[in-house]
Amino acid sequence: MNDDHTAATPDPASDLAQAENADVTVEVDRVAVDGTYVRVSSIGEPGERAFLLVAGLGIAATYYERLAPHLNENGPVHALDLPGFAGVPRFRGRVSIERYADAVEKVIDDLGLVDPVLVGHSMGTQVVTEVAARRPEISDLVLISPVVDSHARTVRQSAFRFLRSTLHEPAAVRWHGITAYALCGWHWFSKVLPRMIAFPIEERAAHVQARTLIVRGEYDAMVPRDWVRRLARVFPYAVLREVVDGAHSVMHAQADAVARLAVDHVAGRLPDRGVSSLQRVRDDSTASDLSRLGPREAWLLVKSRFVELFGMAKNDDDTLEAAKSAHAVAMADGDELPVDPEDRRKVVDAVAPEAREAN
Repeated sequence: MNDDHTAATPDPASDLAQAENADVTVEVDRVAVDGTYVRVSSIGEPGERAFLLVAGLGIAATYYERLAPHLNENGPVHALDLPGFAGVPRFRGRVSIERYADAVEKVIDDLGLVDPVLVGHSMGTQVVTEVAARRPEISDLVLISPVVDSHARTVRQSAFRFLRSTLHEPAAVRWHGITAYALCGWHWFSKVLPRMIAFPIEERAAHVQARTLIVRGEYDAMVPRDWVRRLARVFPYAVLREVVDGAHSVMHAQADAVARLAVDHVAGRLPDRGVSSLQRVRDDSTASDLSRLGPREAWLLVKSRFVELFGMAKNDDDTLEAAKSAHAVAMADGDELPVDPEDRRKVVDAVAPEAREAN
């Protein structure tokens, strides 16, 4: 294996700590698409460029909750809940990766985004690749755990590989997965799954003009090294990175490393040694959410998770805003980022007033 040495640990949190206050206010909006809508969770102020995050099959935008706050150096971050996932009403009639790409394009147009950085995870990589293939003006693409390996394009092979990957996922990722799949439901999941398995991402990659970063986790059996190398060769420009100890949901478990890779990719700071090189990066800074929080913040995080699930099940955007913002406060505290006291009070009082710090 001709992989390069392991690079130093990225630490975007230390850069963000230089800001006056961390942004912890999450706004939830809806963009109408084809008889249903896309739920858009946004954090950060309008800026030069936005990041647009698309999650995988059956998964909620919650999977990006640790990644999103570290991406808003140049503008807002918008994480999408697509139709059929996270309590969002399903499409009627046929379903396809192309139809999901139509929905993402509608979000781009309705939000007035100019050349957003498209970020996809798992099935989301197929969706954003399709969008980028249609829109040559998109200049940056980030594919995290791109599927499906063209040498293993069956449901049985994919299921076996996915289960192998879950052995290396932290408990928080497994919890998010179980709850997300429950909200999605087996009927819709089984309807979309064959479309994901069959989608030839490598064929659409040939039409992409964007500079592309491909990231995989070291233990991601769904996305083996030889597959990402073969896929990278199809793109006009691609850079490969592997995160040590990561698995399929590397953007959650090793969020700091993936965030720094994405930001450096957009800024043109990632060295390109060709697609045969798969440089490895390590993320020693990321611990589990609860292990780096005090008792109050840990309770705020846990309660915000259940409040968020309630909001998804009830399709209540106000509840979702409050829960997502409370999670952002807890994580800012875990990263020792400053939070405006008034913002903190409003957020904590809305979700867990019992967790408010005593004066």
